[in-house]
Amino acid sequence: MTYKRVAIVVILSLITISLTGCFSSHPKDIEAFLKPRQVNVTANTYVLQPPDEVQVYCSKVPEIHEQRHRIRPDGKLSFESLGEIDAAGKTPGEVSNLLRTKVLELYKLQGKQPVDVRIVAYRSKVFYVLGEVYLPGPKVYTGRDTVLHALAEAQLNPMAWKQRVQVIRPSNNEKVKPKIFEVDYDRMVAHGDTSKDVLLQEGDIIYVPPTIVSAIAQIIEEFARPIGRAFSTVTVVQRAQMGGVGGGYGGYGY
Repeated sequence: MTYKRVAIVVILSLITISLTGCFSSHPKDIEAFLKPRQVNVTANTYVLQPPDEVQVYCSKVPEIHEQRHRIRPDGKLSFESLGEIDAAGKTPGEVSNLLRTKVLELYKLQGKQPVDVRIVAYRSKVFYVLGEVYLPGPKVYTGRDTVLHALAEAQLNPMAWKQRVQVIRPSNNEKVKPKIFEVDYDRMVAHGDTSKDVLLQEGDIIYVPPTIVSAIAQIIEEFARPIGRAFSTVTVVQRAQMGGVGGGYGGYGY
């Protein structure tokens, strides 16, 4: 084996070790996540923040019925006849109660819940899907988002290491480590194994790493690109110089 081949083998081995060693997932960390079937999560538990949008239903008060409002940057909703209401940090049910109190000051209404507030646009909270997917980036959090739903929507590309998808819940406390566990997307889809199809929370991260072969190809491409540019620059300069010499023929009328 030549020194060149030895060097290549060593480099590839180091790349492989670095890729397989960069995962810090722990199977027990999944216990920090909730399964969809284990909890009743509805829109009523969603905490509103700017710029979420809500729609008000109060058929007996036409002035506000079916009005759609975006929560202002200051966290308030504004109504012409009712004034302003603090909505940020509250659930739709709590905002409904505030509106009900305001409405009853001006109107006599019957029924236990004459005013209903529903979310029509989730905009204030996101989670992230990053790595080898066609549609990476922040995703709107609705409270019912699962790992499978997020991955299916982001669409894994051919370079994705489907067996080692990382689900990460960051920690705001420096003394508490982030919770990380792995998902085998192939097993989840091909065998219907939804044991790790957990509910996501605001700020969660799903990272889809590249396969070892894909990562090596990307690294080689990164090294080769500037070298290729350097050679192309040299070639252009050489051609220009040769063109300068050859151009003399045209200048002399040959």
